[in-house]
Amino acid sequence: MPFVRPDLPTLIERAVADIESRFRGADARLRRSNLTVLSRVHAGAVHGLYGYLDWIARQILVDQCDDDILERHAAIWLPSGRVPASYAAGAATVTGSNGTVIEAGTVFKRQDGAAFVSEGEATVAGGVAVLTLVAREPGQTGNTPAGAPLGIESPIDGLNATATVGSDGLSGGADIEDIESLRARVLARIQQTPHGGAAHDYVAWALEVPGVTRAWCYPLEMGDGTVTVRFVRDDDASLIPDAAEVAAVQAYIDTLRPVGMQLYVVAPIAVPVAFQIQLTPATASVKAAVEASLRDLLIRDAEPEGGGNEGKIPLSHIREAISLAAGETDHVLLSPVADITLAVGQIATFGSIAWA
Repeated sequence: MPFVRPDLPTLIERAVADIESRFRGADARLRRSNLTVLSRVHAGAVHGLYGYLDWIARQILVDQCDDDILERHAAIWLPSGRVPASYAAGAATVTGSNGTVIEAGTVFKRQDGAAFVSEGEATVAGGVAVLTLVAREPGQTGNTPAGAPLGIESPIDGLNATATVGSDGLSGGADIEDIESLRARVLARIQQTPHGGAAHDYVAWALEVPGVTRAWCYPLEMGDGTVTVRFVRDDDASLIPDAAEVAAVQAYIDTLRPVGMQLYVVAPIAVPVAFQIQLTPATASVKAAVEASLRDLLIRDAEPEGGGNEGKIPLSHIREAISLAAGETDHVLLSPVADITLAVGQIATFGSIAWA
Protein backbone atom coordinates (compact mmCIF):
# COMPACT_ATOMS: atom_id res chain seq x y z
CA MET A 1 0.00 0.00 0.00
CA PRO A 2 1.57 3.36 -1.01
CA PHE A 3 2.36 5.93 1.65
CA VAL A 4 0.17 9.04 1.51
CA ARG A 5 1.71 12.17 2.97
CA PRO A 6 -0.80 13.82 5.35
CA ASP A 7 -1.66 17.43 4.59
CA LEU A 8 -1.51 20.26 7.13
CA PRO A 9 -5.23 20.18 8.18
CA THR A 10 -4.94 16.45 8.86
CA LEU A 11 -1.85 16.98 11.01
CA ILE A 12 -3.58 19.75 12.96
CA GLU A 13 -6.55 17.48 13.61
CA ARG A 14 -4.25 14.70 14.80
CA ALA A 15 -2.45 17.07 17.21
CA VAL A 16 -5.74 18.39 18.58
CA ALA A 17 -7.06 14.87 19.13
CA ASP A 18 -3.80 13.82 20.76
CA ILE A 19 -3.84 16.76 23.21
CA GLU A 20 -7.49 16.25 24.12
CA SER A 21 -6.93 12.53 24.71
CA ARG A 22 -4.20 13.31 27.25
CA PHE A 23 -5.81 16.26 29.07
CA ARG A 24 -9.24 15.27 30.28
CA GLY A 25 -11.76 18.05 29.84
CA ALA A 26 -9.36 20.16 27.77
CA ASP A 27 -10.65 21.82 24.58
CA ALA A 28 -7.84 22.31 22.06
CA ARG A 29 -10.24 23.84 19.54
CA LEU A 30 -10.96 27.12 21.31
CA ARG A 31 -9.84 30.07 19.21
CA ARG A 32 -7.56 31.72 21.82
CA SER A 33 -6.56 28.61 23.76
CA ASN A 34 -2.87 27.93 24.36
CA LEU A 35 -3.59 24.31 23.49
CA THR A 36 -4.94 25.37 20.10
CA VAL A 37 -1.76 27.34 19.40
CA LEU A 38 0.38 24.41 20.56
CA SER A 39 -1.44 21.95 18.30
CA ARG A 40 -0.98 24.20 15.25
CA VAL A 41 2.70 24.89 15.96
CA HIS A 42 3.35 21.18 16.40
CA ALA A 43 1.45 20.28 13.22
CA GLY A 44 3.37 22.93 11.23
CA ALA A 45 6.72 21.56 12.38
CA VAL A 46 5.74 17.98 11.55
CA HIS A 47 4.43 19.09 8.16
CA GLY A 48 7.84 20.57 7.37
CA LEU A 49 9.57 17.34 8.35
CA TYR A 50 7.22 15.35 6.15
CA GLY A 51 8.10 17.70 3.28
CA TYR A 52 11.81 17.20 3.83
CA LEU A 53 11.43 13.41 3.94
CA ASP A 54 9.38 13.57 0.75
CA TRP A 55 12.18 15.55 -0.91
CA ILE A 56 14.83 13.09 0.28
CA ALA A 57 12.83 10.16 -1.07
CA ARG A 58 12.76 11.77 -4.52
CA GLN A 59 16.52 12.46 -4.49
CA ILE A 60 17.27 8.76 -3.98
CA LEU A 61 15.66 7.94 -7.34
CA VAL A 62 17.51 9.01 -10.47
CA ASP A 63 14.32 9.42 -12.50
CA GLN A 64 12.84 11.90 -9.98
CA CYS A 65 15.75 13.73 -8.36
CA ASP A 66 16.58 17.42 -8.75
CA ASP A 67 19.16 18.58 -11.28
CA ASP A 68 21.99 19.20 -8.80
CA ILE A 69 21.48 15.82 -7.13
CA LEU A 70 21.37 14.16 -10.56
CA GLU A 71 24.86 15.48 -11.23
CA ARG A 72 26.03 13.80 -8.01
CA HIS A 73 24.44 10.51 -9.15
CA ALA A 74 26.20 10.96 -12.50
CA ALA A 75 29.55 11.49 -10.78
CA ILE A 76 29.09 8.10 -9.11
CA TRP A 77 27.76 6.09 -12.05
CA LEU A 78 29.49 7.72 -15.04
CA PRO A 79 33.28 8.07 -15.16
CA SER A 80 33.08 11.34 -17.11
CA GLY A 81 30.03 12.75 -15.33
CA ARG A 82 28.02 15.36 -17.21
CA VAL A 83 29.43 16.01 -20.68
CA PRO A 84 30.95 19.53 -20.64
CA ALA A 85 30.60 22.16 -23.33
CA SER A 86 33.20 22.02 -26.10
CA TYR A 87 34.92 24.63 -28.28
CA ALA A 88 34.34 25.04 -32.01
CA ALA A 89 37.53 24.86 -34.06
CA GLY A 90 38.68 24.72 -37.66
CA ALA A 91 40.71 26.38 -40.38
CA ALA A 92 40.42 29.84 -41.90
CA THR A 93 42.41 31.63 -44.59
CA VAL A 94 43.61 35.21 -44.68
CA THR A 95 45.37 37.08 -47.47
CA GLY A 96 48.18 39.62 -47.29
CA SER A 97 51.75 40.44 -48.16
CA ASN A 98 54.23 37.58 -48.25
CA GLY A 99 56.20 37.25 -45.07
CA THR A 100 53.57 38.83 -42.85
CA VAL A 101 53.44 36.97 -39.56
CA ILE A 102 50.19 36.25 -37.69
CA GLU A 103 51.09 35.49 -34.11
CA ALA A 104 49.39 32.87 -31.95
CA GLY A 105 46.54 34.36 -29.99
CA THR A 106 45.41 36.76 -32.71
CA VAL A 107 41.68 37.36 -32.31
CA PHE A 108 39.14 37.29 -35.12
CA LYS A 109 35.47 38.14 -34.65
CA ARG A 110 32.28 37.13 -36.38
CA GLN A 111 29.71 39.80 -37.25
CA ASP A 112 27.66 38.88 -34.18
CA GLY A 113 30.67 39.37 -31.90
CA ALA A 114 31.68 35.72 -31.40
CA ALA A 115 35.47 35.64 -31.02
CA PHE A 116 38.00 33.08 -32.29
CA VAL A 117 41.67 32.82 -31.36
CA SER A 118 44.45 31.58 -33.64
CA GLU A 119 46.51 28.63 -32.47
CA GLY A 120 50.15 28.70 -33.41
CA GLU A 121 51.99 31.20 -35.54
CA ALA A 122 51.31 31.48 -39.29
CA THR A 123 53.15 33.29 -42.08
CA VAL A 124 51.70 34.55 -45.35
CA ALA A 125 53.19 32.69 -48.33
CA GLY A 126 51.92 33.01 -51.86
CA GLY A 127 49.60 35.73 -50.62
CA VAL A 128 47.71 33.37 -48.29
CA ALA A 129 48.05 32.07 -44.73
CA VAL A 130 46.04 29.23 -43.21
CA LEU A 131 45.08 29.67 -39.57
CA THR A 132 43.77 27.22 -37.01
CA LEU A 133 41.07 28.99 -35.04
CA VAL A 134 39.41 27.99 -31.77
CA ALA A 135 36.34 29.69 -30.32
CA ARG A 136 37.05 31.82 -27.26
CA GLU A 137 33.86 30.62 -25.56
CA PRO A 138 32.60 27.02 -25.51
CA GLY A 139 29.22 26.10 -26.91
CA GLN A 140 27.26 25.48 -30.05
CA THR A 141 27.21 29.17 -30.98
CA GLY A 142 30.86 28.92 -32.00
CA ASN A 143 30.04 26.63 -34.95
CA THR A 144 30.46 28.68 -38.13
CA PRO A 145 29.71 27.68 -41.74
CA ALA A 146 32.31 27.56 -44.50
CA GLY A 147 32.95 30.86 -46.22
CA ALA A 148 31.86 33.04 -43.31
CA PRO A 149 33.91 36.25 -42.91
CA LEU A 150 35.82 36.93 -39.70
CA GLY A 151 37.19 40.37 -38.99
CA ILE A 152 40.55 40.78 -37.25
CA GLU A 153 40.29 42.51 -33.88
CA SER A 154 43.60 44.36 -34.05
CA PRO A 155 44.84 45.23 -37.58
CA ILE A 156 48.22 43.87 -38.68
CA ASP A 157 50.31 45.71 -41.29
CA GLY A 158 50.39 43.82 -44.56
CA LEU A 159 47.39 41.65 -43.70
CA ASN A 160 43.85 41.79 -45.02
CA ALA A 161 41.42 42.72 -42.25
CA THR A 162 39.05 39.84 -43.03
CA ALA A 163 39.65 36.08 -42.80
CA THR A 164 37.45 33.46 -44.45
CA VAL A 165 36.36 30.25 -42.75
CA GLY A 166 37.67 27.17 -44.57
CA SER A 167 35.64 24.60 -46.50
CA ASP A 168 35.08 22.41 -43.43
CA GLY A 169 33.76 25.29 -41.34
CA LEU A 170 34.40 25.78 -37.63
CA SER A 171 32.78 22.80 -35.95
CA GLY A 172 32.79 20.67 -32.82
CA GLY A 173 31.26 23.28 -30.54
CA ALA A 174 28.58 21.91 -28.22
CA ASP A 175 26.67 23.19 -25.21
CA ILE A 176 26.89 21.44 -21.86
CA GLU A 177 24.87 18.23 -21.85
CA ASP A 178 21.13 18.67 -21.44
CA ILE A 179 20.01 17.58 -17.98
CA GLU A 180 17.44 15.10 -19.30
CA SER A 181 20.03 13.57 -21.60
CA LEU A 182 22.25 13.11 -18.54
CA ARG A 183 19.35 11.51 -16.67
CA ALA A 184 18.80 9.06 -19.54
CA ARG A 185 22.51 8.12 -19.57
CA VAL A 186 22.59 7.50 -15.82
CA LEU A 187 19.47 5.31 -16.05
CA ALA A 188 21.01 3.41 -18.98
CA ARG A 189 24.20 2.87 -16.96
CA ILE A 190 22.19 1.48 -14.02
CA GLN A 191 20.06 -0.78 -16.22
CA GLN A 192 22.86 -1.92 -18.55
CA THR A 193 25.94 -3.13 -16.72
CA PRO A 194 29.15 -2.36 -18.66
CA HIS A 195 30.69 -5.43 -20.28
CA GLY A 196 33.89 -3.89 -21.64
CA GLY A 197 32.84 -4.04 -25.26
CA ALA A 198 29.17 -5.03 -25.58
CA ALA A 199 27.09 -3.14 -28.15
CA HIS A 200 25.57 -0.87 -25.51
CA ASP A 201 29.07 0.00 -24.25
CA TYR A 202 29.97 1.54 -27.63
CA VAL A 203 26.76 3.58 -27.58
CA ALA A 204 27.52 4.79 -24.04
CA TRP A 205 31.09 5.74 -25.02
CA ALA A 206 29.91 7.70 -28.05
CA LEU A 207 27.40 9.64 -25.93
CA GLU A 208 30.23 10.77 -23.65
CA VAL A 209 31.65 12.93 -26.48
CA PRO A 210 30.41 16.56 -26.39
CA GLY A 211 27.67 17.22 -28.93
CA VAL A 212 26.68 13.61 -29.56
CA THR A 213 22.95 13.16 -28.88
CA ARG A 214 22.17 9.73 -30.36
CA ALA A 215 24.39 6.78 -31.27
CA TRP A 216 24.02 3.23 -32.58
CA CYS A 217 26.30 0.21 -32.69
CA TYR A 218 26.44 -2.42 -35.46
CA PRO A 219 28.68 -5.40 -34.56
CA LEU A 220 30.36 -7.34 -37.38
CA GLU A 221 29.04 -5.01 -40.10
CA MET A 222 32.50 -4.78 -41.69
CA GLY A 223 33.37 -8.42 -41.01
CA ASP A 224 34.60 -10.56 -38.12
CA GLY A 225 36.18 -8.62 -35.29
CA THR A 226 34.70 -5.28 -36.38
CA VAL A 227 32.32 -2.81 -34.78
CA THR A 228 30.64 0.07 -36.60
CA VAL A 229 29.34 3.08 -34.68
CA ARG A 230 27.11 5.77 -36.17
CA PHE A 231 25.94 8.89 -34.37
CA VAL A 232 24.18 12.21 -34.89
CA ARG A 233 24.30 15.68 -33.35
CA ASP A 234 20.68 16.83 -33.16
CA ASP A 235 21.52 20.23 -31.67
CA ASP A 236 23.76 21.32 -34.56
CA ALA A 237 22.55 23.05 -37.72
CA SER A 238 23.01 19.68 -39.44
CA LEU A 239 22.55 16.55 -37.37
CA ILE A 240 24.97 14.66 -39.64
CA PRO A 241 28.50 15.00 -38.15
CA ASP A 242 31.39 16.27 -40.26
CA ALA A 243 34.78 14.59 -40.66
CA ALA A 244 36.33 16.31 -37.64
CA GLU A 245 33.43 15.34 -35.38
CA VAL A 246 33.61 11.74 -36.59
CA ALA A 247 37.36 11.71 -35.91
CA ALA A 248 36.78 13.01 -32.38
CA VAL A 249 34.39 10.16 -31.56
CA GLN A 250 36.73 7.61 -33.16
CA ALA A 251 39.68 8.87 -31.11
CA TYR A 252 37.70 8.82 -27.87
CA ILE A 253 36.30 5.31 -28.26
CA ASP A 254 39.72 4.03 -29.38
CA THR A 255 40.97 4.77 -25.85
CA LEU A 256 38.23 2.60 -24.31
CA ARG A 257 37.44 -0.25 -26.73
CA PRO A 258 38.83 -3.77 -26.29
CA VAL A 259 42.23 -4.38 -27.80
CA GLY A 260 41.96 -6.32 -31.05
CA MET A 261 38.58 -5.01 -32.14
CA GLN A 262 38.54 -2.99 -35.37
CA LEU A 263 36.40 0.10 -34.87
CA TYR A 264 34.72 2.06 -37.65
CA VAL A 265 33.03 5.32 -36.66
CA VAL A 266 31.09 6.71 -39.61
CA ALA A 267 28.48 9.39 -40.18
CA PRO A 268 25.00 8.27 -41.26
CA ILE A 269 23.87 9.23 -44.75
CA ALA A 270 20.91 11.60 -44.56
CA VAL A 271 17.84 10.75 -46.64
CA PRO A 272 15.50 13.79 -46.46
CA VAL A 273 11.82 12.82 -46.44
CA ALA A 274 9.51 15.05 -48.48
CA PHE A 275 5.93 15.13 -47.20
CA GLN A 276 2.83 16.18 -49.14
CA ILE A 277 -0.21 16.75 -46.96
CA GLN A 278 -3.76 17.97 -47.44
CA LEU A 279 -4.57 19.55 -44.09
CA THR A 280 -7.75 20.67 -42.34
CA PRO A 281 -7.73 23.37 -41.11
CA ALA A 282 -4.83 24.68 -43.20
CA THR A 283 -3.90 27.56 -40.89
CA ALA A 284 -0.36 28.69 -40.24
CA SER A 285 -0.44 27.56 -36.60
CA VAL A 286 -1.71 24.06 -37.47
CA LYS A 287 0.88 23.72 -40.23
CA ALA A 288 3.62 24.67 -37.77
CA ALA A 289 2.29 22.13 -35.26
CA VAL A 290 2.27 19.38 -37.91
CA GLU A 291 5.84 20.17 -38.93
CA ALA A 292 7.00 20.13 -35.30
CA SER A 293 5.25 16.80 -34.74
CA LEU A 294 6.89 15.24 -37.81
CA ARG A 295 10.32 16.51 -36.79
CA ASP A 296 9.80 15.05 -33.32
CA LEU A 297 8.75 11.72 -34.88
CA LEU A 298 11.98 11.50 -36.86
CA ILE A 299 14.08 12.27 -33.76
CA ARG A 300 12.24 9.55 -31.80
CA ASP A 301 12.03 6.84 -34.46
CA ALA A 302 14.74 7.45 -37.06
CA GLU A 303 17.97 5.50 -36.82
CA PRO A 304 20.55 4.39 -39.36
CA GLU A 305 19.70 1.26 -41.31
CA GLY A 306 21.98 -1.59 -40.35
CA GLY A 307 20.54 -4.34 -42.51
CA GLY A 308 17.81 -5.40 -40.10
CA ASN A 309 15.15 -2.89 -41.14
CA GLU A 310 16.02 -0.68 -38.16
CA GLY A 311 15.75 2.46 -40.27
CA LYS A 312 12.13 1.92 -41.34
CA ILE A 313 9.60 4.64 -40.53
CA PRO A 314 6.10 3.08 -40.70
CA LEU A 315 3.51 5.04 -42.64
CA SER A 316 1.11 4.60 -39.72
CA HIS A 317 3.52 6.47 -37.46
CA ILE A 318 3.63 9.39 -39.89
CA ARG A 319 -0.16 9.59 -40.01
CA GLU A 320 -0.33 9.36 -36.23
CA ALA A 321 2.17 12.21 -35.83
CA ILE A 322 0.08 14.43 -38.10
CA SER A 323 -3.13 13.53 -36.25
CA LEU A 324 -1.56 14.39 -32.88
CA ALA A 325 -0.64 17.91 -33.98
CA ALA A 326 -2.52 20.57 -32.03
CA GLY A 327 -5.49 21.93 -33.98
CA GLU A 328 -5.56 19.24 -36.68
CA THR A 329 -9.04 17.89 -37.37
CA ASP A 330 -8.44 15.96 -40.61
CA HIS A 331 -5.74 15.30 -43.17
CA VAL A 332 -4.84 13.28 -46.25
CA LEU A 333 -1.21 12.11 -46.53
CA LEU A 334 -0.42 12.23 -50.25
CA SER A 335 3.31 11.46 -49.89
CA PRO A 336 4.94 9.23 -48.86
CA VAL A 337 2.51 6.47 -49.76
CA ALA A 338 4.40 3.57 -48.16
CA ASP A 339 6.72 2.84 -45.24
CA ILE A 340 10.07 4.65 -45.50
CA THR A 341 12.77 2.02 -46.02
CA LEU A 342 16.45 2.75 -46.39
CA ALA A 343 19.75 1.27 -47.52
CA VAL A 344 22.49 0.34 -45.03
CA GLY A 345 23.99 3.42 -43.39
CA GLN A 346 21.15 5.76 -44.31
CA ILE A 347 18.94 7.66 -41.84
CA ALA A 348 15.63 9.40 -42.48
CA THR A 349 15.70 13.16 -41.86
CA PHE A 350 13.16 15.93 -42.26
CA GLY A 351 13.14 17.31 -45.78
CA SER A 352 10.16 19.48 -46.63
CA ILE A 353 6.35 19.69 -46.56
CA ALA A 354 4.21 20.57 -49.57
CA TRP A 355 0.71 21.63 -48.53
CA ALA A 356 -1.86 20.40 -51.04
